Amino acid sequence: MRTKVVIVVSCLALAFYFVLLGRLGVGLIGTGNWAGVLLGVALVLLPLVGAWAVWREIQFGRATARLGGELAAAGQLPVDDLERTASGRVDRAAGTALFERYRAEVEAAPADAGAWFRLALAYDAAGDRRRGRAAARHAVKLHAAR
Repeated sequence: MRTKVVIVVSCLALAFYFVLLGRLGVGLIGTGNWAGVLLGVALVLLPLVGAWAVWREIQFGRATARLGGELAAAGQLPVDDLERTASGRVDRAAGTALFERYRAEVEAAPADAGAWFRLALAYDAAGDRRRGRAAARHAVKLHAAR
């Protein structure tokens, strides 16, 4: 629940920021000066691109939460019992071992959304967030296609 509140508050703050940028952009367009018009157009487009990016991330979060919930209900998510460092991060050796396990699972069943989701969790545990998000996106794509 706390995460949802943070997301809503962040989106409201971004919406306020986007409105301010849009108003500034419209004002610059109204100057008639070519430099003002170009900057104004950029300031109007920036909130649109930002809103699209936020919407896309929210959709990604909802889709991964839905897939994760289904996998959890089916007992197909790994138990988080990995060794951790004093700072709370997953021990690198434990994260690597988990990654190797789920990489082999994906190689054995490349069309399994659950395997890709578990691989995404393993990437995250190993500290590779970029590849973890890519694996999660692929898992969502496979899940939607079935």
